[in-house]
Amino acid sequence: MDLYARLEAILAAAEEIGLVVQKVPVSGDGGGLCVVKGERRLFVDTLADSQTRYERTLEALAGLPEMENVFLPPMVRQDLDREAGV
Repeated sequence: MDLYARLEAILAAAEEIGLVVQKVPVSGDGGGLCVVKGERRLFVDTLADSQTRYERTLEALAGLPEMENVFLPPMVRQDLDREAGV
């Protein structure tokens, strides 16, 4: 599974748990998770390279308990679990 497919899989999972995913140019740092007017939003920085976007997305989602119940391709699950320290 290539990096682009892994990124798309984790972003689809983020939407599945109710996050609003926004792909926007930010600063090149990759983005992150925040709450805007009570709504959880995952910002994906389009100025960052794919690896950085994937890593920042993993970091943002690793601590969310609802991610445990979402199906992810095995490679993405391993990456998320590693990020969460499981």
